[in-house]
Amino acid sequence: MDGTPQVRRGVGGFPSTPQNTNQSPGVRSPNGSTSRPNVRTTLPDLPKAPPQSSTGPLIPADILDPAQQRFYVFAVYIALWAYRTYDFYTLAVEEDESLWLCLKWCFLDVIFTFGVPLLEIPWLEWGNGTAFLLFLMHAGVDVMLMFRIGIPVQAWLMGLVGFLWDSELAISERSVKPGAILHNASLILGKQIVNILPEGSAILNPDKQSFCLNSTVTQLEIPIMINQTEPIEMEILRIDIDTNINETITVKGWDMKSMLKKARKAVKSADPDDPLTLAYTVKKPGVYLLNKVIDHSKLLVRPRSTNVVVATCPQARVKPTGSNRCRSDLSNVALEVEGTPPLNVKYRLTVNGKPRGGSQFQNLQPEDAISPLSRHTSQALVKSGREDISWARPHKILVPLNETLTTSGSWAYEIEEVQDGLGNFVSYVNVDDEERPKPKVANVRQVFNVHERPTAFLKGCSLQTPLRVPRGNAARLPVAYSSTGKGAIDSAHTIEYLFTPQDNIVADGYHSPDAVLQKQVMRKGEQPTIAAAGLYTIKSVSSDFCEGEVFEPASCLLQNPPEPALSLDSEDIIDKCAGNPIGLRVELDFVGTPPFRITYTEKKDGRVVSQPSLQVSSLRSTIDLTPQDAGHYEYTFTTIRDHVYDERPLHNIKLQQDVRPSAQAHFIESSRPKQACIDDVAEFDVGFVGEAPWKLEYEMVHNGKRTKRAIETENPHYTIRTDELSSGGEYVVALTSVTDKANCKEVLKEEARVNVRHERPKAYFGHIEGKQTVMALESRQVGLPLRFTGSGPWTLKYENLKTKEVKKESFQNPNAWLDVKTDGTYQLLSVQDSICPGLVDEKADQFDVAWVARPSLSVPETSAVLEGSKYIKEAVCEGDEDSFDVSLTGNAPFDISYRQEYKDKKGKIASVSEKDLHTVNGLASIRSETSKAGTYEYTFMKLADARYDHSKKHFSPLTIQQTVHSRPGARFDKPGKTYSYCSRESEGEEVIPITLEGVAPFYLEVEIKHQGTPKPEISVHKNIATNKYDLKIEHRKMHLGHSSISIRKVRDSRGCTLKPPPGGPRVQISVHDAPTATPLEDRQDFCVGERLSFALGGQVPFTVYYTFEKQERKASNPGTTFRRLAELPGTFTITGLRDSASECLASLDITKTIHPIPSVRLSGGQVSSVDIHEGGGTDLDFQFWGTPPFEFTYTRSTNANKNRKSKVLEIKTEVSHEMSMSIPVQDEGTYEVVSIKDRWCSFAKSGEGHDGKGGQKLLAY
Repeated sequence: MDGTPQVRRGVGGFPSTPQNTNQSPGVRSPNGSTSRPNVRTTLPDLPKAPPQSSTGPLIPADILDPAQQRFYVFAVYIALWAYRTYDFYTLAVEEDESLWLCLKWCFLDVIFTFGVPLLEIPWLEWGNGTAFLLFLMHAGVDVMLMFRIGIPVQAWLMGLVGFLWDSELAISERSVKPGAILHNASLILGKQIVNILPEGSAILNPDKQSFCLNSTVTQLEIPIMINQTEPIEMEILRIDIDTNINETITVKGWDMKSMLKKARKAVKSADPDDPLTLAYTVKKPGVYLLNKVIDHSKLLVRPRSTNVVVATCPQARVKPTGSNRCRSDLSNVALEVEGTPPLNVKYRLTVNGKPRGGSQFQNLQPEDAISPLSRHTSQALVKSGREDISWARPHKILVPLNETLTTSGSWAYEIEEVQDGLGNFVSYVNVDDEERPKPKVANVRQVFNVHERPTAFLKGCSLQTPLRVPRGNAARLPVAYSSTGKGAIDSAHTIEYLFTPQDNIVADGYHSPDAVLQKQVMRKGEQPTIAAAGLYTIKSVSSDFCEGEVFEPASCLLQNPPEPALSLDSEDIIDKCAGNPIGLRVELDFVGTPPFRITYTEKKDGRVVSQPSLQVSSLRSTIDLTPQDAGHYEYTFTTIRDHVYDERPLHNIKLQQDVRPSAQAHFIESSRPKQACIDDVAEFDVGFVGEAPWKLEYEMVHNGKRTKRAIETENPHYTIRTDELSSGGEYVVALTSVTDKANCKEVLKEEARVNVRHERPKAYFGHIEGKQTVMALESRQVGLPLRFTGSGPWTLKYENLKTKEVKKESFQNPNAWLDVKTDGTYQLLSVQDSICPGLVDEKADQFDVAWVARPSLSVPETSAVLEGSKYIKEAVCEGDEDSFDVSLTGNAPFDISYRQEYKDKKGKIASVSEKDLHTVNGLASIRSETSKAGTYEYTFMKLADARYDHSKKHFSPLTIQQTVHSRPGARFDKPGKTYSYCSRESEGEEVIPITLEGVAPFYLEVEIKHQGTPKPEISVHKNIATNKYDLKIEHRKMHLGHSSISIRKVRDSRGCTLKPPPGGPRVQISVHDAPTATPLEDRQDFCVGERLSFALGGQVPFTVYYTFEKQERKASNPGTTFRRLAELPGTFTITGLRDSASECLASLDITKTIHPIPSVRLSGGQVSSVDIHEGGGTDLDFQFWGTPPFEFTYTRSTNANKNRKSKVLEIKTEVSHEMSMSIPVQDEGTYEVVSIKDRWCSFAKSGEGHDGKGGQKLLAY
């Protein structure tokens, strides 16, 4: 059957390695020989494979190859573990049944471990024994997970780590090696080597001072201290700093004696053995070493290997720059520091006299080198005089300072001090200090002024609003100056502007390519003068010191409009009746910029009549010159002006005419009919036109009767007076005709009318409900009935007798109403209608007005107390019933509108509602709103009764405020949680956190219901001062087992009480017996490096709580013995213990004191060498750490030599009750400490002692 060949399984179910049967010539044969080419050999038969025991995987390989099948099986295995982990998590959270889950996973593991081999997948065909072993392993894990059995992984890991690395857990819960603590070589440090010198010694610069020379300090004295010798000759080696060339200076003879004499004079002591300090004067910089000293006995005195570097004193200056800057520029200041690097320089900055800050630059070095002085001292750099001392040469280093100048005014940079790498210090502040070199104060301060930048723009001129200037006149370019500061700069400005003549401006309004750039310097506030028409654009603005900025608008167009001119054209106006000219019609044509104003002179018969002016707003206009009187008129146009040009004269522009108007007569007054009283006389003014004399004919018509009359006059004005008008009615005066000098009679149609009253007017008060008195609402307008006779309108004068106020009013209606708003008695004084004065009826000339009382609202004292502008009502609790009363006066029923405003606890308005109340009683009761806690304000906004509506003017809002306290609340922070307690009371017990809401102090009642007990216990807690309360249940109320706790009642300091409904949130408590801990050693004091061991009683594993040096720690212990290595000194206290049987934490107080291992330092912990003379001495300085008294052992050995080893000469033991000790010695040798012991502990160097009892290392010699 054709198909995929089957793979033969090898040992253990794995496929066997395929054999290569096609070997090439030359390949080694299975028997080890090499076949030769061209030799015919008989090939052995191929081995036959045994019969296949399997037919291949259950899923054929052509469908899914074995590698992919193994991948899917592994994926299913990982998915099962993820599902198993999820079940474990839900078991820990939801507390499901463990047995069912354990059986489920054992069943699934059986299916997987025994089912996978049935798939016959290569490499996954294990036998039944292997499958059973895998099942047992998985079942064990299932039992541990589903029954939550702890796996001591930590204990296993710690045991493995301890086995591999030989370390122990210390008190700090970290693994440490005991050997590093027990064999700490840093506890004993220091060694002092004492060398006995020859007869004397000499030291150059014993105090290691620093010296420098400059232009003010040209020489100085360097100290040389000699001890127990009197030198007669010295050789001083000087190394030149610049050339590195050595120079030997010999001091002897008179110079040596002078130095000794001066030194003895300066010493106050008379003891010849005391050291002397010689002063050697140097004038050149360099490195000085004491090379050789010969005393008076011709013996060499060994000098100390020290040196003195005399360098050039450091100096610094501010490189001078310009004295002016502009705002927003960079300061561009540089500090030039010169001296031996590394250099330090300090400067300060003041702006306008106020310190702005400063800085200090440290470790300044050249860019191409790093000075060794930054890591070593000069003593370490020069030993023999053959070293390179180029590091001591002075260098100039430039330090740039660039910061933005944001403030205008005076800026000053000043150097305060400078120091070089040798310690030479120069201060430019305290130049009077005698101990320091005096610098020449030059260029240490740089002061410059920061100026504001100018700005400019054009004001009132642009391309859209050009500047129009008369031709030939100059104008100011309207430049407005400002600056980056508060105002314009008080100095000259330089303006650069671009100019293009008007004829050369391009079509788009821009400058032509050949525009001219002009520059002008303007005084303060001055503007450039321009005259030529064209386009001007400001390109730049600058002041004496700074370039500025040009803002928009920056372009201005200057125009020269044409000069104004006038041309006239006229024609006569002819009277059609008489044929005479009566006027002149003139057409005006203008050139220029409107509006125009022209003036002309009007002469009549050679006499100037008037000089009127005429305003024309267009380029063309027409006027009529028609004088009323006859004569010869001459009009001379004298001046003209337009919008641009001032007034200019006009030449030879005149008009003349002869005017002879026709006869006319007309009434001068208006055509409205006149009104007259009976028996009055009427007058009518008449005006005449034409040539005098005039003859006027008129007639008067009344009641159908017509009376004709005629008059003659030469006056152009005439007044017609009528006879007394004795009867009432209408009179008509009609002008019929007029004749002037030319005897041309003109017919007239002018009429004037006069109406004559039949009687005089009268005024009196009417009645209201039959009376001339009225009761009205206050401030309401009351209409008093008036009665008039005559022709309106009537002007009435009246007085309020109460207020003595007199008023006048006009009325149009004969039955009018006098509107008043003030109470009192009103009396009529006089009346006049539109024509005639009238009479007042004395029987009805008075009317009385009185007000009805307004309603009012008040709050009784029993309801609320007035505090400030509000009534404060007693506070209540949320949900309590409450109300308050208000008193009402007025005319019932009453309508009240009030606003109820609710503010929450934060004072924020949460809701506003308006309510209305209708009541018929004088006392209204209003229910208070207490459903929510907060502040309620009841503001009575409106009040009305049966007579009055609400009036804001007469009623002021009244506010009643009441605080509604929220009911207190109490809740468990972790409801449903189970808290564990010990059967006995201990410190640090778990508390039940409760959050209380309200105002402290609180009163709290909790209910404890024990399992199996029907009646609960009540626990009362009073005077709880905070809102967070840790509830502690008295142990006498606790029973072993489980109990539930719920909140029964809570009350706060305001008296508000809350009783939660039954069945609310609760917590559980579980009471267990407590574990115990016992020390395995009775002693209290231990040393660092020892072990603290305790026996634990209870169910393993344990959790141990302890504090070490006030730091709380927690440790898990898998066994019944708790042991820790003391790696640090301090106080160790076990404060609690918890076992695995419960969460009960037993409070303990087991304290052990761990003392530090004492330590000692000889010569400060350093290896020091001291040279003494024969017979002289020195001190061994010991410093101790630990608890006195100290017992220590030290040795004296021979000084180390290249040819022989050091040998111990003597061992001594001393006791010190202080923290330090000094022992004088005179013997040569190497001194070092080998062991130390204090009150508690001891330590010895390796090989010097052994461990003893009591946790201390005892010494053995």
